[in-house]
Amino acid sequence: HEREHDREISELITKHEDKMEKLRADLNKEQQHLLNELQQQMAATHQAEIEQAQLQSQTLHSLELEALRLSLNNMHASQLELTQSNLRKEKETALVELREMLNDKRAQEVAIMQSRHQMEREKIKDQCLKEKEDL
Repeated sequence: HEREHDREISELITKHEDKMEKLRADLNKEQQHLLNELQQQMAATHQAEIEQAQLQSQTLHSLELEALRLSLNNMHASQLELTQSNLRKEKETALVELREMLNDKRAQEVAIMQSRHQMEREKIKDQCLKEKEDL
């Protein structure tokens, strides 16, 4: 009876050890499976974070380029306004100088014409006097 009991205990111990081994193997398998899933999730999360960072970087770069474009447009507009202002001033100065030059030329021509007119009058006056004397 004792031997039977020892044999049953021995069988129970063997079964228990087999079950423990099976449970350990299942547990190791489950741990490995969970570890693989976790690694895949971490890799996917990492990839998503990298893509998001790249997208943010591209967006930031696009915003910086847009800001630079706007700044260049503003600078260009300011430069055009300054150039137009300078050209307007130069044009006004040139017109004033031209007007003065034309006025001076007109004054000279008027003086010449008056002088000629005076000479003609004197010539005609002299001719009239000479004709009177002749008569």
